Amino acid sequence: QVQLVESGGGLVQTWGSLKLSCAASGVTFSNIAMGWFRQAPGKEREFVAAINWNGGSTQYADSVKGRFTISRDNAKNTVTLQINSLKPEDTAVYYCAGARHGRNAYNDPHEYFYWGQGTHVTVSS
Repeated sequence: QVQLVESGGGLVQTWGSLKLSCAASGVTFSNIAMGWFRQAPGKEREFVAAINWNGGSTQYADSVKGRFTISRDNAKNTVTLQINSLKPEDTAVYYCAGARHGRNAYNDPHEYFYWGQGTHVTVSS
């Protein structure tokens, strides 16, 4: 049984930082791409960042470029999203996602088969 468990969310002030982590189990983690998505209240889920199977390629949404950094540790089956310079519009539930077979850094949520339960990030102004 595949599990993705996010952690690290919380309440932070504008311009603050958080580090989100996602621990994977039940899957050959080093073979698959991983991504982060978010869903703000009243909005659709949107792509945030993705990383390919070996960490050699990443992709970011324009709204987070230069502020967010995705990384992975295949030895520990974890993917991390470092988020800096937070803005109130970054407030959302952040979801970790794993591709079923694919290895590339996809920005399309349909490429991902495994999803975590999400972790809340709230940025106060």
